[in-house]
Amino acid sequence: MILSDKHFRLDDWINRLQAKGKLAFSLDNLRKDANVLSEEAIKLALNRLSGKDKILSIHKGYYLIIPPIYQRKGILPPIYFIDEMMKYLNRPYYVGLLNAAALHGAGHQQPQTFCVVSVFPVLRPTIKKGLRINYLTIKEIPIHYVEQLKTETGYVNVSSPELTATDLVQYERHVGGLNRVATVLNELSEVIRPEKLNKDFLENIPIATIQRLGYLMEYELDRGDIANKLFEEMQNLRKVFYRTPLKSNKPSKGYETNEKWKVVLNTEIEIDE
Repeated sequence: MILSDKHFRLDDWINRLQAKGKLAFSLDNLRKDANVLSEEAIKLALNRLSGKDKILSIHKGYYLIIPPIYQRKGILPPIYFIDEMMKYLNRPYYVGLLNAAALHGAGHQQPQTFCVVSVFPVLRPTIKKGLRINYLTIKEIPIHYVEQLKTETGYVNVSSPELTATDLVQYERHVGGLNRVATVLNELSEVIRPEKLNKDFLENIPIATIQRLGYLMEYELDRGDIANKLFEEMQNLRKVFYRTPLKSNKPSKGYETNEKWKVVLNTEIEIDE
């Protein structure tokens, strides 16, 4: 799509991208296609369209194309561009926590931020036009438990319902606490497949997380089928449960302990129906 015409117009180039279903572009690709233009001319063209809210620099060297329907907000929903942006950054990723739960139909609690799980080195939050993307950093992406969901602009990587459930429990402080987690799990449990909670999956999850999830499923959410599957697999793996607080950042001394899951009941769970 290299143009040799000295009258190269960035507007026309962007319109052609949109016609192909693209809503983002890199500065490197623009330079390649607009090779007849100087750096100064490219900069001026980008600034002109940015000033009209037709494009937005979402990351250094990477721009969003803002269709008319979104120009009032000045930004796209992240689900439309996160896959291409993470590919541009050469980062494995998945959409996680409350955002993943919402994509699986557990949208009772609408997240205020967009959570992306990726690997080291740590990415700083993306904050643009009222949108905040937080990056949760882990050692390795569990690719076998990440699903691809279709969007209007392509596909996006999303944690499976089972991985979403364990992530919500493990990172409960990132989503507003255990009450919010339990409320989301109450809906998410409808799409959790107990057969997916197998040996290979559970070996990658902290034991304390499984204890908390098992307790919540059995005693707070009335999902004995999921709890029993978790307990059975942990027994088969010969994993030992040690006393662990239900709320990890709260003292556990003086509270009752659930004997099956060895969970210290140091908080009361309230589910928002």
